[in-house]
Formats: sequence, structure tokens, C-alpha cells
Amino acid sequence: MTFEFTSEGQQGLIEKLVRFQETNVKNVYNLAFGDKDQTIGDIDDKVISNNGDSEKVFATVVATLYAFTDKYPNAWVYATGSTKSRTRLYRMRITKFLSEVTEDFKVLGEKDEDWFPFKKNVEYDGFLVRKEKIINFVESNFT
Repeated sequence: MTFEFTSEGQQGLIEKLVRFQETNVKNVYNLAFGDKDQTIGDIDDKVISNNGDSEKVFATVVATLYAFTDKYPNAWVYATGSTKSRTRLYRMRITKFLSEVTEDFKVLGEKDEDWFPFKKNVEYDGFLVRKEKIINFVESNFT
């Protein structure tokens, strides 16, 4: 449920954590991400690293999403930034790699406490993703 990796960039080596946390909704997990606070060993999702390797870090977080959903194929994963600007950054990253992401995942955006299929250039409050192959299998075999 927790992944640890190291960002290598302009500021040196920075330890990062990704944690998938159960929520009170069955099969929905929260994706928590940030720098590893060396004092307490937990996630600091407020710090700004500016290590110059954000695309590599984003790709690594996505790799943890693949690993997690391989183990928990029915899981929905919720993600949002700790600030509006971080949520916007996540939206921009999803948009940049949307064609690749949607090959494997269904992506929903949260807006005004409701869920919609993710679209470019729409501001969202959060994101919900699930392995697409599972959804396609269920829809084609049970509907």
C-alpha cells in the first residue's frame, strides 16, 4: 500500500512516498503522495521540491498506480492535490498523457461534488481512476 522512491534532480536526492489508503467507501482508495518527511517518516504533501524531474516523478507515481491496480483490479483510486494549484498540475499531467492513460484506465473528474468523464481544459476538484480493462470486461459480459 506504500511505495517509496527517490527523486534525483537539481536539489539532490529527495525521498518520495506514494500511499494508497482505504476510504470508508468499499473499493475506493485515496492516493496520497509527497516528499518523505525525514523527521516523522510520513508524507509531506505541502513541500515544494522543485527538483527539475517532475515528469519522471509523475511517471513513477503512475507506475505505482499500475502496480496497485494489478493487485487490486476492482479498486477505484481517488486523487486530488493538497492545494488548488497542485490539483491543476495533476490535471495538466493527466491531460498531457491522456491518450496513454485512457488506454488502461477510466478517468473521471470531480466537479461540484459530482463525477464526469475526464475532459481536457476542465477544472476539476479531484480525480477517480480505475483499470479500464476490468470495466470493459464487465460491460461487455454483463450488460
